[in-house]
Amino acid sequence: RKNLPPLARIDSFNSNEIPPLDETEFVILESVAVAKQSTPVSPEISVCADCLREMCDANDRRFRYPFINCTNCGPRFTIVEDIPYDRPLTTMKSFPMCARCLGEYEDPNDRRFHAQPNACHDCGPQIWFADLASSDTEFSDYQTSSLPTGEPAIAAFQMAIRAGEIVAVKGIGGFHLACDATSDQAISTLRERKGRIDKPFAVMVADVKSCEAFASVGVDERRLLESRERPIVLLEKNGQGNLSSLIAPGNHFVGVMLPYSPMHYLLLENCPPLVMTSGNLTDEPIVRENLEAKSRLGGIADRFLLHDRDINVVCDDSVVRCIEGELLPIRRSRGYAPMPVRLNRSGPSVLAVGGEIKSTFCATRDDYAYMSQHIGEMGNLETLDAMRRSVDHFLRLFRIQLDAIAADLHPGYMSSSWAKELAIAQSISFFPVQHHFAHVASLIAEHGLPADFPMIGCCFDGTGFGTDGAIWGGEFLISTGLQFNRFAHLKYVPLPGGDASIRRPYRVALAQMYAANVEWNDKLASVGACVASEKKILHQQLERNINCVATSSMGRLFDAIASLKKRPALPTRTSRMSS
Repeated sequence: RKNLPPLARIDSFNSNEIPPLDETEFVILESVAVAKQSTPVSPEISVCADCLREMCDANDRRFRYPFINCTNCGPRFTIVEDIPYDRPLTTMKSFPMCARCLGEYEDPNDRRFHAQPNACHDCGPQIWFADLASSDTEFSDYQTSSLPTGEPAIAAFQMAIRAGEIVAVKGIGGFHLACDATSDQAISTLRERKGRIDKPFAVMVADVKSCEAFASVGVDERRLLESRERPIVLLEKNGQGNLSSLIAPGNHFVGVMLPYSPMHYLLLENCPPLVMTSGNLTDEPIVRENLEAKSRLGGIADRFLLHDRDINVVCDDSVVRCIEGELLPIRRSRGYAPMPVRLNRSGPSVLAVGGEIKSTFCATRDDYAYMSQHIGEMGNLETLDAMRRSVDHFLRLFRIQLDAIAADLHPGYMSSSWAKELAIAQSISFFPVQHHFAHVASLIAEHGLPADFPMIGCCFDGTGFGTDGAIWGGEFLISTGLQFNRFAHLKYVPLPGGDASIRRPYRVALAQMYAANVEWNDKLASVGACVASEKKILHQQLERNINCVATSSMGRLFDAIASLKKRPALPTRTSRMSS
């Protein structure tokens, strides 16, 4: 308990006296799979200082090896296929260890004892560089091609970045799309191809000093940046440095992460800060396989940096903020998932699936609540399929036999429809749960409070289907045990066209003004954005309450206020150069 290995965690400690067994030696037995026995699986951990030191040592046999790891670092969750966590049950089973790696793996005194991804230049995964002209065989297997591998592949990546190209990079938990974070042209091209108009991109820099060139880094932010989880940390811009303003337009914050895999350290040598955004089209699942990258990312990326270690589970980067010295998760994924949240008591095994946006799921067993990695936007079949695969993997991995399934109350959510079908197929109970009741329940669980703990929950949100058929999102709830009382809420305002107004926030502003008897003045940006013909139809909708959904949403109020102000035009390459 006082001298734990770096990645170990003790949940409970019990001791009992037993009679002498007449044993004369200490033996570590091979793992044996036991039916229904469950154990947590570790998340991905950034490369440790010892491995980095070896990777930079010209006399070490793993000098500049992009997949160096040991028991204290490296991939876990993304390569595990089943438990017990042994090499034959991981995607490393395709790489038989050489004699020297096997010797390390079997030696209890070695830092790589039972390090399942253990490998080296001679026996482990390799990287190579390709473009769309490369054949499918070359995308799948570097050994059958004359494409750049190893050091030449790293050099080719760096050359492509400096030339302003976009490179799809296969990482630990899926593909990233990388480009020069100081180049307006490269970022503008990436936004256009990816279909991501102005949502912020994450930036990867070599170290904290590089980050301080354009963002404010306090003691707590530094601790998060350098933590073994290596999340994307939201930092306040300092108005300096040469980072492109197109990274996070109109935003005072920028998301920054340090390299977490050995390959990242090699790629960042002689390179500017990199945009490292998820390898997908907007709202689609992240790509995880080489040939899939060629077909799905071929319209976005100019080049591809590939490797031959399979990714069993996609795991996007985590996003966090530091609030008064405390970690606030914005997106809990790589580095944290699937480590469970400890509940204050055991209960039935329940699968809970979330809403449509930034979706995750949770599966419980005993007093563990296993939170999934970030899945994504559930408005398309591709992401729903990704959800299905991840749920199947979790249930198998943690040996969970479900007693019930819970889902969002909203009748139009694909995730809720699928969850109900699954409950029927397994002949188990299905519970539709109101969105904001679930928010309060999650707070009770997060803070380890008793289920009957009385509390007031203030839920400000964008969309939550209410028990009265309206769209909630500005609620004050009183929780007493398992009951929730909606004590107060923002005044209902009509939402013309429902979801159509969410995509066009100026409509929300006009609806808010109509409800408050405020004149639609064309000088207001939101009024000016609405063409005369649409304005006439909107007025009729609101006046006659046609296809209008009542909402108490604070998120929609934020939309309305934000759209009243005219937004400055995004900078172009020309204006940036001239300024």
